[in-house]
Amino acid sequence: MEKQDVHFRHILLYYFRKGKNASQAQKKLCAVYGDEALKERQCRNWFEKFRSGDFSLKNAQRSGRPVEVDETHIKAIIDSDRHSTTRDIAEKLNVSHTCIEKKLKTLGYVKKLDLWIPHQLKEIHLTQRISICDSLLKRNENDPFLKNLVTGDEKWIVYKNVTRKRSCVKQDQPAQTTSKAEIHQKKIMLSVWWDYKGILYFELMPQNQTINSNVYVEQLDKLNDAIEEKRPVLSNRKGVVFHHDDARPHTSLVTRQKLLELGWDVLSHPPYSPDLAPSDYHLFRSIQNSLNGKIFNNADDVRSHLIQFFNSKDQTFYERGIFTLPERWKKVIDKNGQYLIE
Repeated sequence: MEKQDVHFRHILLYYFRKGKNASQAQKKLCAVYGDEALKERQCRNWFEKFRSGDFSLKNAQRSGRPVEVDETHIKAIIDSDRHSTTRDIAEKLNVSHTCIEKKLKTLGYVKKLDLWIPHQLKEIHLTQRISICDSLLKRNENDPFLKNLVTGDEKWIVYKNVTRKRSCVKQDQPAQTTSKAEIHQKKIMLSVWWDYKGILYFELMPQNQTINSNVYVEQLDKLNDAIEEKRPVLSNRKGVVFHHDDARPHTSLVTRQKLLELGWDVLSHPPYSPDLAPSDYHLFRSIQNSLNGKIFNNADDVRSHLIQFFNSKDQTFYERGIFTLPERWKKVIDKNGQYLIE
């Protein structure tokens, strides 16, 4: 692979000296070697290097090349663009293509119709999804509980958000390209919990800090205080039906003990099922749309944007996220446990 890459770079240098641009050179390469020869972004990177006067065709030595990759970074890339290739991810994280392939296999990601899905569902996963959806559907029919449901999750928010637009071009012209946000740029993690009436509690983690069990337990205490203040009837009489996914901090022993202490009824959630998590399929999708083209200077800017976003949504928005769950449970059953691809 390295020999072939160097060969491609010789060809790029040739076209550079002939006065071609990166897009033209990439098209000529793909015409001979196929569409996967080199991405246009890679060609642009090499052309920038040539323009700087550096005509070396070997990869620059990278200091501190990490041996291990934070799984949350891989997930963040895939969440931002489900069409990312393993090579795209490897380049962004400064690791080998093989390393990413191994990590993706460990995480359970597979390609399906050129789209990353969270897991290649095995028979046991399909059965779990059908069984849990069936039990939740029957439970809600016998004793409706969605107005008692409190759900939440985490999401990375980057400070510089790329604007993506469709462009109209002539048939023989290349589409306009927009650079993607780099995974290493500044970002902050949002933790948020909500119900059918609106946001109950959210916080932004300190810079580059993620969630572990101890942090999550502290957050649950803060959420409990918010529920007692904003939903006293739910807290005192009806009882909280709590929903979160099966991420490790959510299912650890210390977290389970805290949930028992709080007395919340924890809703079953099948593994590898973001399509059944309201934050994933509803709230975060809308948040991401609101971030399009936004640039933040600091955490206060992010917080202000989120407060404005949350306040701009009326109760019907939050109701849609929660009250569509029975419909989604039924769809999973009808599809024999397969993902709801949207």
